[in-house]
Amino acid sequence: MTGKPRGERHIGLLNGFAAYGMWGLVPLFWPLLKPAGAMEILAHRMVWSLVFVGAALLVLRRWAWAGELLRQPRKLALITVAAAVITVNWGLYIWSVNSGHVVEASLGYFINPLVTIAMGVLLLKERLRPVQWAAVGTGGVAVVVLTVGYGQPPWISLCLAFSFATYGLVKKKVGLGGIESLAAETAIQFLPALGFLVWLSARGDSTFAAEGAGHAALLASAGIVTALPLVCFGAAAIRVPLSTIGLLQYLTPVFQFLLGVLYFHEEMPPERWAGFALVWLALTLLTWDALRTARRASRTLTNEISVPSTTRATGTVSAARNAESVACGPDPVDARP
Repeated sequence: MTGKPRGERHIGLLNGFAAYGMWGLVPLFWPLLKPAGAMEILAHRMVWSLVFVGAALLVLRRWAWAGELLRQPRKLALITVAAAVITVNWGLYIWSVNSGHVVEASLGYFINPLVTIAMGVLLLKERLRPVQWAAVGTGGVAVVVLTVGYGQPPWISLCLAFSFATYGLVKKKVGLGGIESLAAETAIQFLPALGFLVWLSARGDSTFAAEGAGHAALLASAGIVTALPLVCFGAAAIRVPLSTIGLLQYLTPVFQFLLGVLYFHEEMPPERWAGFALVWLALTLLTWDALRTARRASRTLTNEISVPSTTRATGTVSAARNAESVACGPDPVDARP
């Protein structure tokens, strides 16, 4: 990444800010789709996302991956799992925003990196450094504080965090690009979503044609709202270091949190502030440790790059890349709220 021209890096940063900024501002969009309910909005999002992404792939002529995917039942099964998990995540997020739980939803994406790390330990038997353990432990304390404050666990936050972390874990094993992956997932979602919309229309409960052309256009634009940030993210990912992407990803929950407090005027009692403060402390520890590890790996690479040993140099480069990926926390996933 360091060999990228400065102009390319600037373009990458602009696209990164655009992607995470749009994902962060999306709570302003879902209320515009009322009186449609969360399930109807979700179904339209699935249908129109496939239309939009399919058109993009048609223009780009990127279809070779589809045939390869169909010949790999295991990958196809994983894509199906990913589609099911992201359906839960999308639906819960839309309901949360339109029901006045924007702040709690933002918490889900704040704690997502901590949940991803915890899943890596429990499911992949990964080893954590002491600072990472401290971050995960602090996140756990934050959940306890919020549970006491709410009188119950913050179920919306936890469900969003665990569903998105599961989605990231599955996507890591699939290895498809962002646009291709979204196309495959929405292709799986398409028929159930379309069937639900047809059923809703037959019952006379659909708002698509009943609320005027403007409302119908907004529902259709849910596909663009889903796919456009993904296009910007893809442009950023190939131009800036992964560690930079990892830092930019925190823009999304920060924007969502600020919208919840300043625009939607959701309440923030002291115990909620305390819980959020602990989460932010955990993320600060996690980011500091990741960046420190990346810098160490970079210095090691600089010191050893002149050693005439292909194996040693290759191992050092691999270590540097691994450290840089850690700075991102979880892999930057390509389907945000």
